Amino acid sequence: MPNTKSAIRRVRRVKKQTSVNRIRKSKYKSAVKHMETLIKKGDKKKVKQYFPLFQSILMQVAKKGVINKKTAARKISKVSKKIS
Repeated sequence: MPNTKSAIRRVRRVKKQTSVNRIRKSKYKSAVKHMETLIKKGDKKKVKQYFPLFQSILMQVAKKGVINKKTAARKISKVSKKIS
């Protein structure tokens, strides 16, 4: 249990940050899964349409520090190799 005023505020802040990060991580994971299913189906038109959004989501999440920037770049690179 926090004792000082600053520790109490910090607990509140961490709780809020955790929920925001959880939302971001879930958005990232669902984007990756959606892209994988599109690739498995083999619908190149839909894959090419979704790719810019996929790339954007990964870079947004990486920018906020939820995942590493190099991890996002690696995932984008692997997907772009698969679709080209």
